[in-house]
Amino acid sequence: MKAATFVAPGSPLAVVDIADPEPVENEVVIAVKRCGICGTDLHWTEEHDADAGWRPLPAGSVLGHEFAGEVVAVGKNAGKSLSEGDAICALPFIGCGACLACKAGKIYRCARVDTRGTRTLTGAYAEYTRVGVQEAVRLPPGVGYDVGALVEPLAVGLAAAERAALQPGASIAVIGAGPVGLAVAFWCRFLGAGHVVMVDLVGVRARRAAEFGATDFIDASATEVEPAFTALAGAPPDVVFECVGVPGTFQQGIDLVANDGVLVVAGLCMAADTFLPTVALLKALDVRFTMCYARRHFETIVGYLDTGRIDASKFVTGVVGFADFSARFNALKTPGDDIKVLLDPGA
Repeated sequence: MKAATFVAPGSPLAVVDIADPEPVENEVVIAVKRCGICGTDLHWTEEHDADAGWRPLPAGSVLGHEFAGEVVAVGKNAGKSLSEGDAICALPFIGCGACLACKAGKIYRCARVDTRGTRTLTGAYAEYTRVGVQEAVRLPPGVGYDVGALVEPLAVGLAAAERAALQPGASIAVIGAGPVGLAVAFWCRFLGAGHVVMVDLVGVRARRAAEFGATDFIDASATEVEPAFTALAGAPPDVVFECVGVPGTFQQGIDLVANDGVLVVAGLCMAADTFLPTVALLKALDVRFTMCYARRHFETIVGYLDTGRIDASKFVTGVVGFADFSARFNALKTPGDDIKVLLDPGA
C-alpha cells in the first residue's frame, strides 16, 4: 500500500509502498477514506528538545491519527462487533482491552497501549490501517468520512472544555486560533459559555473564529490583549485556554485570567518554558493540563453529528491526495488560512 513516511526531522514526508496491515484477534483493517493533518504530527517531524518528553520518531514511521474509513478485513473475534463495509472512526491507539484504563475508555492510559506512529502500529497517512474493536466507533449513514475524520480533533476540544468545568455564562479567552483553539471555542459556546473571545497574532485567523462559536476576537499583533478583553466582556476572563504551545503563552494565560480563575493548558509546547509563580499564586489560579480524551467523547460527538446538533463541516478547508500531500503537510507548518486539511488516499 501507499503511505506517507517520515524521513528525518525537517525533511518532507516520502510517499512509498509499504506492507499492507493484517488484523489480529480483536482488530479490523480499514481502508482509510480521510485522515486529517494534525499540529502534533507537524511538531513531531521537526527537531525538538530531547527533554521535551517526546520520543524520537524513527525513519519510516507513518503518522496520522485523525481518521475515518471502511472496514475491509476482520480479525478473529472482531466479527462480533464489526463487519466488512462498516464505516468507522476510531481512537488513535490500541489498548489491551482488559485493564481498568481500557474499561474506563481511557485507552491512552493502558500500560500496554500501542500508539500510532510506532513501528508496530502505523498511522493513517496510508491506504490502510489497523483498528482495535474497543477503539472503533461506527459512523451512522448521515455522517460522512470528512466529518468522521474530525471526530478526533473535536474530542480534543471537548475534553479540554470539560476540564474547565465551565459555569453557565462564563467568560472565556482562547489563545490560539488553530484547529484545537477553534474546537475549544466551538464546545465552550455549545456548553453555555457567555463571552468566548479568540486571541491570535494572525488577525484573519482570530476573526474567522466567529464561524465556530466565538463571540469576539482580538488581533494580538495590533492590540494589547488584557484591556481589549475587559472592554469586550466587562472583566477579565473566568477561564483561559492556552492552545498555542510555544514558550511565553503559558505566562500570557496567567497574566490574562481573572483572580481565582482557571487556566487550561491544551497547547503542546515542545521546548522549555518559564513562568512567574508569584503572579499565579497571588491570583490563586487553578491551572489544569489537558491531554487526550475517552471513548465516550467520540460516541457523544458522533451522536451530535448524527442528530444535527452540531455542524463541523466548516473545519475542513482542503482535501488532497498523495500527490500533493507532502507539500501541503509542510505548508501547514507556517500558520495560514487552512484549518483542517484531509488526506484522501484514493484521490
